[in-house]
Amino acid sequence: MRTVTLTYPISPESAAEWAQPQVAALGQFDGLHRGHASVIKSAVALARQKGVIAAVITFHPHPKDVMGRGDYEGYLTPPLDKQELLVEMGVDILYIIEFNEQLSRVSPQNFVSGMLLPLQLVTAVIGFDFRFGYKGEGDADMLRELGQGIMDVETVPPFLLNGQKVSSSGIRRSLQSGELELANYWFGRCYHLRGTVVHGEKRGRTIGFPTANLQLEDRFVIPAKGVYAVRAFYNNQVLPGVMNVGVKPTFHEGETKPSFEVHLFDFNGDLYDLQLTVELVSYIRPERKFDSIQALIQQIGADAETAKRILLDIQ
Repeated sequence: MRTVTLTYPISPESAAEWAQPQVAALGQFDGLHRGHASVIKSAVALARQKGVIAAVITFHPHPKDVMGRGDYEGYLTPPLDKQELLVEMGVDILYIIEFNEQLSRVSPQNFVSGMLLPLQLVTAVIGFDFRFGYKGEGDADMLRELGQGIMDVETVPPFLLNGQKVSSSGIRRSLQSGELELANYWFGRCYHLRGTVVHGEKRGRTIGFPTANLQLEDRFVIPAKGVYAVRAFYNNQVLPGVMNVGVKPTFHEGETKPSFEVHLFDFNGDLYDLQLTVELVSYIRPERKFDSIQALIQQIGADAETAKRILLDIQ
């Protein structure tokens, strides 16, 4: 898959390089959950049927991030994660349009004429609630009209699970409230965090539970504070473990920045400065303050056994 960064309006040089008959799924697609997948897979299938390129057109940074609106804090799928998932879906080209304040004021008409038509889209595939242009004035009907008979528009209906529409905002709320099972169900996979192992306080090794302290590589959505059963991916290995997300209230007062500490079962290697991807499989319990170090050690041991049972059951 090729990844192409574009700015509005598309330059004549970029248009000349990338213009070709293609079917493109349009959307923000943060999370690439089951609803997003239904839109993208429809675009890929249509592209294969027509014998043209399958593309995805998205934006970065997130418009809400740029405009400072809503409760937008972090990405469910930062750019690298999004690219890896789109490769698996069979996408040929990912166009990332740089979103800024200037683009936020572009009319639907100018966005289509200055961005989409120059790429020679034969079909734009969108979700049922897709909006575009200044203040979200554009919808599916307007996009079809602006396509001038050159660009068709296919609308994909909402993706429902148990009667509920799968959405990024719903997943975000579930992650932040500890409803990991629901979030993962809507994702169609386990939510993961990715980062580099850095030196921490090294307290874990003194109490018998050495941990890898993860420094996140991007602005991921931070899940609820607490303890999780996890799987870490390292050097083509899948390593079971338990992770604490939180501020370690037993040892710190007034700390607000969460840490991400992973204890891997039966692993003794050196992970410092290496990258780990950690899948959150199950939420075990919320973070809490303990009256003594011994009580904490006992609880960590119990959490580890709980995590082992959970991970063994899903193998």
